[in-house]
Amino acid sequence: MKILSIIKFLILNMVLITGFTSIAISKTSIQSCNRTVTFDSVPKKAISNDVNLTEMMLVLGLSDRMVGYTGISGWKTLDEEMRKGVKELPELSSKYPSKEVLIGADADFFFAGWNYGMKVGGPVTPETLKPFGIKVYELTESCTHIMKKNKASIDDMYNDLLNLGKIFKIKDKANSIVKSYRNELASLTKDIQSKDPLKVFVYDSGEDTPFTAGLYAMPTALIEAAGGKNVMDNFKKSWGTVTWEEVIDRNPEVIVIVNYGNVTAEQKREFMMTNPAFAEIDAVKNDHFVTLEYVEATPGPRNIKAVKKLVKSFWKK
Repeated sequence: MKILSIIKFLILNMVLITGFTSIAISKTSIQSCNRTVTFDSVPKKAISNDVNLTEMMLVLGLSDRMVGYTGISGWKTLDEEMRKGVKELPELSSKYPSKEVLIGADADFFFAGWNYGMKVGGPVTPETLKPFGIKVYELTESCTHIMKKNKASIDDMYNDLLNLGKIFKIKDKANSIVKSYRNELASLTKDIQSKDPLKVFVYDSGEDTPFTAGLYAMPTALIEAAGGKNVMDNFKKSWGTVTWEEVIDRNPEVIVIVNYGNVTAEQKREFMMTNPAFAEIDAVKNDHFVTLEYVEATPGPRNIKAVKKLVKSFWKK
């Protein structure tokens, strides 16, 4: 009887130890900007903000883990590919969501970024959502708004996909997708390494003063991957306003137009082509413009397509 009691005691302890080990292993800790976020379980009611972040969720096959998305129709339209991907999901807010919207959807996860659904000091932040059990993962590119960060890199986008893979326990799928993107990018850019970089300006919006991409915005990384150099890469911001005088002085050879909103890419091109102040800019003299859709110019799965488009335009014969 004594031997049986000892055996039962040992078995019970093994079960308890195994159980606690299992619980510990199930937790996942992720670096999100300057925070470490720990997930005790896989999110079941996720919400993403903006078209590019939502597409990251979709390319990973996570629509069944989502209760909706926010921040698209207020500024942008969905193309056919995106409409198909989110057809079963509601748009909970046309622009940045309020805290009440996220709580009302019973969300347990919010994939957003600084100036991609959240504002520094605003009502929706990781801290304001924490009391309601909503975990936040921040878009890597956007971390520059709250901490010191290296310049924008396509690795920022890879990092987000890999972290989402860890959070949702689909690491193999995320690794496979990132590997395919890396291989495709290497193939696209293998023949341009020895070329002198073209001078490129990113024209997002604005007529009195241009809104453009700086050192910490994804277009800088896309332009460099395609064999160019952003003439505003000493502008130590993500996105922001510069002067037309600076653009004229730096004389870009190519102008990349970001297409979204009420003013079309063609209207932006026409504004530059017909304004006498820009007549001596090489890109204007040679009518060398290339358009990137918003979803291509911001961190997301279509960044590889964007580089392909840029390579074709930069080095056209």
